[in-house]
Amino acid sequence: MLPVFGLTPAQKKNFAAKLQDWFRVHMRPLPWRKTYDPYSVWVSEIMLQQTQMERGVAFFKAWMRAFPSIRSVAGADEEAVFKAWEGLGYYSRARNLHAAAKKIMAEHGGEFPRSVEAIRALPGVGEYTAGALASIAFNEPEPAVDANVLRIFSRICDIDVPLDHKGVRAFVTGAVKTLMPQDSPRFFTQALMELGALVCAKKPDCPKCPLSEYCEALRLGTTGKRPKKKAPKTYAFIEMATGIVIRDGLALIQKRPPYGLWAGLWEFPGGCLEAEESPEQAVMREVLEETELPVVISEKIGVFRHSYVTSRVTMHAYFCEMAQNAPEPAPHAATEFRWVAPGETASYAFPAGHRKLLEHLRWGR
Repeated sequence: MLPVFGLTPAQKKNFAAKLQDWFRVHMRPLPWRKTYDPYSVWVSEIMLQQTQMERGVAFFKAWMRAFPSIRSVAGADEEAVFKAWEGLGYYSRARNLHAAAKKIMAEHGGEFPRSVEAIRALPGVGEYTAGALASIAFNEPEPAVDANVLRIFSRICDIDVPLDHKGVRAFVTGAVKTLMPQDSPRFFTQALMELGALVCAKKPDCPKCPLSEYCEALRLGTTGKRPKKKAPKTYAFIEMATGIVIRDGLALIQKRPPYGLWAGLWEFPGGCLEAEESPEQAVMREVLEETELPVVISEKIGVFRHSYVTSRVTMHAYFCEMAQNAPEPAPHAATEFRWVAPGETASYAFPAGHRKLLEHLRWGR
């Protein structure tokens, strides 16, 4: 059962005051906090999904140099957007941001919408992001419940079920809404997020917490058991083979379809090993199936490993040569192909595993 979050009006006011007093002293000087410009806040929120803060700040600064306005994003082609996003992963975020910028130009005259309903209607914007943008960018009293906020309230309320349990998010959202001061929702929202990042983290630093008097888990000695853990994750272990096909000093790259895994990114031909198949056999078969090019292996480049949310990938990479009088490639697993010089690969967005291969080769990286 979920606990009942019952504080008196005076306690709620004190809760918010203590939290915001702490935030005034400890808030980090993040670049989007200088003006709270809606575009900047939006980009930061999208970038920080699945991205650590330090890395997110670096990418945010580079992005804002490349695309200083909604109009500049909307007017860019997808290739340029993907290139600016390269290294952050989860490219659907970049695709949605691009589509949302176009929608803002077309339907809102280039002005970021203020209402939470209109924000929620933008591509790639969910309940949390809509609340965060309404609260932080426009100072509206809308709750924004992310992983940090869920973790804080799992301890304050000693919630004895995993955070993805039915009803937990709705309960925490309601609690945040009752605590949020009407005169400073922007400050309160950020203060909660900052507390979760700096103090009430995965390993809590309870002596530094401004809300310790309200924490039921601290009173019961269960802070180390909150949030309650979910069942262990299981991962798919995938073994792949990839070939860099060389012709006249140029390498063959192909663009993935605009759907599915790594949609719209560039890659070298290749795929998963079949049963009882060696990596060498797999790369020759995959290149032939994907491009109709018969190739032979000239050199093994190395083995590259990369982790994704649900999978662990081992990729064997090879230099391959085409047979004499080989035809032009006929792409069956891609929308287009190009022959590029090693120094030109920096102009194309590749998935993380292929970027490791390029960095190893030092091809324009």
